[in-house]
Amino acid sequence: MKRITSIGEILFDVYPKFKKLGGAPFNFIYHIIKLTGDGHFISRIGKDENGKEILSFLNSRDISNKLIQIDEIHNTGEAIPTLNETKVPVWKIKKERAYDFIELTTDVEEVIKDKTDCLYFGTLAQREETSRKTIQSLFNNNIKFFCDLNIRQNFYNKETVENSLNVSNVLKLNEDELKLISNIFTDKKYDVRGSALEITNKYNIELLCVTLGENGSILFKEETQNHCDTSIKNEEIVDTVGAGDAFAAVLCLGYLLRWDISKINHISSEFASEIVKINGALPDDDLIYQKFRPYFNYE
Repeated sequence: MKRITSIGEILFDVYPKFKKLGGAPFNFIYHIIKLTGDGHFISRIGKDENGKEILSFLNSRDISNKLIQIDEIHNTGEAIPTLNETKVPVWKIKKERAYDFIELTTDVEEVIKDKTDCLYFGTLAQREETSRKTIQSLFNNNIKFFCDLNIRQNFYNKETVENSLNVSNVLKLNEDELKLISNIFTDKKYDVRGSALEITNKYNIELLCVTLGENGSILFKEETQNHCDTSIKNEEIVDTVGAGDAFAAVLCLGYLLRWDISKINHISSEFASEIVKINGALPDDDLIYQKFRPYFNYE
C-alpha cells in the first residue's frame, strides 16, 4: 500500500450542545488509517483544553501524535457549523488558530522524504503565512499530491489556489469551488464538464473529482468521465459534515491503487453515504470501516 500523509487543520466542530473533532485533513487521514492501518498527520494544536482533548482522542484511537505540534500562544482550531434546510453545513471558522502556524521541522521533512508517497492538503491551512510556507515548501518533493480544495469563507487567494493546482495530481472540489476557479482561471462560460476538463488540461491534473451533493459526483481522467448518482435517501441523512472527506479518502486510495474511475467513484460514494448517517465526521466505532477494509487488503 502506498504511504499517505496529510497536513493541515485539526479542529473542533462546535455545535450548540456538543462538539465533534474535525478538520478536513484530519478527517481524511483518520479514514485512511482506519481503512489501511497506516498514515501520517501533520498539524498544530493549542496548549489548551481542546488541545488536551485532541491528544487524548488520538491516544485512545492508537493514532500517533508525533507530528502534532503544540503552540504556546494560539488556541486550537474551532469551527461553528449551522445546518441549512438541506442539512448542509455553513461554517464560521475562527481565525489565528494553532494550525495556522505549522512549522517546517526536521520531523516533518523526514516523514515527507522517507515515509510519504502521496501528500494530502487543502487551502484553509494556507490562509496564514507560516503554515502556507510550510505546506508549499513540501511541493518540491517527488511524490504525488492530492488537493482537496476546501475553500472556506474568504480564506483563500488566487496565488495560493494556483500554486495548489499547479502541483496537484488529484484535485477534488465541489461544484461551487469549480465555478469559482473556472471564473478565476479560465475565460470560458461555465458548465460542469467543460470547466472541469479545462482545469484538468490547464494544470495537467491526472484525476479530477467534482462532488455534486445530492446529484452524486463526476470523475475526469484523461479523456474518460464517470458520473455516479448518490444512493443515499434524504430520510437516512443525519448530517453531511465530513461526507466530502470520507469520499476523498477512498478517492485517494483508489487513485493510488490504480482502480478504474468507475470503481473509484462507486466505492467512494458508498463510503461517503455511510458517513452522512452519523452525527459529525467520524464514527464512534469501527463498524463502517470493517465493511470497506477488504477493498484495501486490511482485515
